Amino acid sequence: MNTEQKIILPSNSIFTTEEVLQFRNDTLGCKNVIHLNNAGAGLMPDIVTQAQLDHIQLEAEIGGYEASALRVDVISAFYNQAALLFNCKPSNIAFTASATDSYTRALSSIPFTQGDIILTDHDDFVSNQIQFMSLRKRLGIEIIHIKNAAVGGVNLNDLEEKLKKYRPKLLAITHIPTNSGLVQPVEQIAQIYASYSQKYPDNTWYILDACQSVGQMKLDVQQLKCDFLSVTNRKFLRGPRGTGALYISDRALDAGLEPLFIDMRGAIWTEKDTYQQQPDSKRYEDWEFAYSTVIGTKVAIEYCRKVGEDKIEQQVKLLSGILRTKLAVTNKIRVLDTGPELGGLVTFTVEDSDPLSIVNGLLKRKINVVPSYRAFGLIDFDEKGVQWAVRASPHYYNTMDEMETFVESVKEIIGA
Repeated sequence: MNTEQKIILPSNSIFTTEEVLQFRNDTLGCKNVIHLNNAGAGLMPDIVTQAQLDHIQLEAEIGGYEASALRVDVISAFYNQAALLFNCKPSNIAFTASATDSYTRALSSIPFTQGDIILTDHDDFVSNQIQFMSLRKRLGIEIIHIKNAAVGGVNLNDLEEKLKKYRPKLLAITHIPTNSGLVQPVEQIAQIYASYSQKYPDNTWYILDACQSVGQMKLDVQQLKCDFLSVTNRKFLRGPRGTGALYISDRALDAGLEPLFIDMRGAIWTEKDTYQQQPDSKRYEDWEFAYSTVIGTKVAIEYCRKVGEDKIEQQVKLLSGILRTKLAVTNKIRVLDTGPELGGLVTFTVEDSDPLSIVNGLLKRKINVVPSYRAFGLIDFDEKGVQWAVRASPHYYNTMDEMETFVESVKEIIGA
């Protein structure tokens, strides 16, 4: 798309037409598709793509180790940018391969023993829940779920009661589930956890899965009060695939927590039978990185912060709200999102239809969305009485005319 082309934005758009045109001109993919799969992988800005290509070219010219040594300052800048993104110190940040990789490293560092309790929500990410069940099978831990409130999301009274009653080894919350527009009330959860931790300071660790919220809204770990924050970089942050990040609190570092399979980057082999862990978050990293993706992530964070996290959140909520309203007008479509706050993931199901016919029909029209199945969020889908959903997730570079095209295309495919 060039700057002479016209686009339509909502009347109350947070960004001006000129700003959105610039975002789209910065993004090759906007010329080719209507991309509503930002909860899967956002379209990378061209400067993110180029930063990676430049480093890969440098590796080809002088060697991989030599290229990373030459660009050590740029690579180190990733930690500075991530620290600014989460309001922490660079020493609290580890680079990982994905949100699940981040989560697994954090989870493996919790010193579970038989009978310990994991307290989690009903809308936790599927991989997290599977890992909990694996721990139950191996170590004999117990999994307890917090009740949902009537409007959706964590019942805060039940959370407070169960923290005090069970004093779990781990509190595990997913900020935004992969299969729903729900945004959990993490600020209130933080207040409850902080008050509980003052009374029982050594009982419980708190992991917050922010896989879908990073890049979609501002994340301040000082306010969130979590011990670990796991993220991926490919979604709303618009970074490269195969990258993630993990925030580790000073409390967790000072307690000596470390991942189960710590390697030669995370520790120094000091004597035949001893090693010394790194004093900071590097103990949660591995030796080998694809350094082009570290650099690409740095550039993606810089781009996100320049656009403005607060503005991004407002625009994403505006566009996703418009989608829900327009989809709900059609009787055959059931919008599934519930909760006290809704974010950028719009999920819906259609009677007498199937997800692949809808997704593939949209793909033929160069519109990107994805299906979501019961196994991705079993408790949530069973409560809603559905087997599948289609997930559309707009971002700040999407336009009102793209929203209209998407809704009309869905109607055409399902015969509404």
